[in-house]
Amino acid sequence: MTTNPKVFKTYDIRGVYKEEFDEELAYRLGLAFVKMRSDELGRGDLKLVVARDMRLSSPTLHAEVVRGITDAGATVIDIGLASTPTFYFAVANYEYDGGIQISASHNPKEYNGFKLVRERALPIGAGTGMEEIQTLVMTAELSVAKIKGTVETEEEVLHDQVAHDLASISVIDLKPFKIVIDPANAMGAQYFEELFIHLPGELIKMNWELDGTFPAHQADPLQPENMLALCEKVKEEGADLGIATDGDGDRIFFVDNLGVAVEPGIVRAVLAKIFLEERPGSKIAYDIRPGRITPETIIKHGGTPIVTHVGHSLIKAQAVQEGAFFAGESSGHFFLNMEEGCYEVPMIVALKVMLELSKADRSFAEYLAPYKKYFNSGEINSKVENVLAKLSEIKETYKNGKINELDGVTVEFPDFWFNVRASNTEAWLRLNLEAVSEEVMLAKRDEVLKLINS
Repeated sequence: MTTNPKVFKTYDIRGVYKEEFDEELAYRLGLAFVKMRSDELGRGDLKLVVARDMRLSSPTLHAEVVRGITDAGATVIDIGLASTPTFYFAVANYEYDGGIQISASHNPKEYNGFKLVRERALPIGAGTGMEEIQTLVMTAELSVAKIKGTVETEEEVLHDQVAHDLASISVIDLKPFKIVIDPANAMGAQYFEELFIHLPGELIKMNWELDGTFPAHQADPLQPENMLALCEKVKEEGADLGIATDGDGDRIFFVDNLGVAVEPGIVRAVLAKIFLEERPGSKIAYDIRPGRITPETIIKHGGTPIVTHVGHSLIKAQAVQEGAFFAGESSGHFFLNMEEGCYEVPMIVALKVMLELSKADRSFAEYLAPYKKYFNSGEINSKVENVLAKLSEIKETYKNGKINELDGVTVEFPDFWFNVRASNTEAWLRLNLEAVSEEVMLAKRDEVLKLINS
């Protein structure tokens, strides 16, 4: 079939399997990736990591990516079934030349795709190589090497990753918490299974078996309906906290002991405090969507706030460029810029939160109370006919506010502030609004939405 060029996104390659792409794309991607990396590095003896998630189409796509890479003459380091953070760890920790992860993250079961990285798990996205990859895959004459590459398997990656992440805290200082985890039958179950072997307390598992049909619910904790069962289970079990992860395990979300889902922006602020205590004066990066508690916390604890575009590949690239130690996105991506690379570290995040609660000797809800200063609308999507015209209209309507056009239009007033930005793939505008009170938030949310939909 002919690949739909729309599968080449800002952050990765992703689409409906067998409708927008098939195994031919996977094979050509393997060939194209070797060509691009060989040209960049000036050599052909590449070692590239390949991994996959539990989606039903992932094994065949994985096989074709491996065939493409080896036909191009490079060596595949096959780590098999692995979360995206484990994939990043493998590329960065063992100093390989890059890699491809087969996954469609939080998308429904019909989807699949590919995440691409260079050495040190540096992301490949719009402006950092995705355009070149698209051109190579869609139009280039891609040659097969005279001598094919080989496949090596690496079976200790998860073991090494867990050991690496456990070294970030003193396990002996952890209290024996009761924790409910819902990975939505997806990849977070794999690493949490291994991690909790080494931790005190009780792990209560929900939707634990890997299943690419997502029988319980979609693996997207950013959508409130996908957190409801976890919230109820935390209350039912009298647990200290709950944890949810998305389809490929690179995003992490929390529920407090009262069964209330914690806004990722608040988790980010807590983590900023923790990491600034570890490394005083650091730069901390965060995306431009509302979540004012984050920059306030960074400044309060002596750090330097760095605001970025939305998108995991974009925020990582800027964190590396500016030397930010920790970076957090409002969608639940949390990154550490470590010596070996900058990538999502959900296990370290979970460990740091557990250690912080152990030291605080307060319930999770009590600990979070001071951070709940503002009221957030969450992300609201609206279909529009002319995205650019609507953004201009918003800017004109709210011209008396403080305007920032880093990513879409951000407007700040004393009692409310919001960001409206375009979807990277469709004619959607995404609104995130925050205010000093729930009353103001609801009123201004409806006001901006009315303008967007007019």
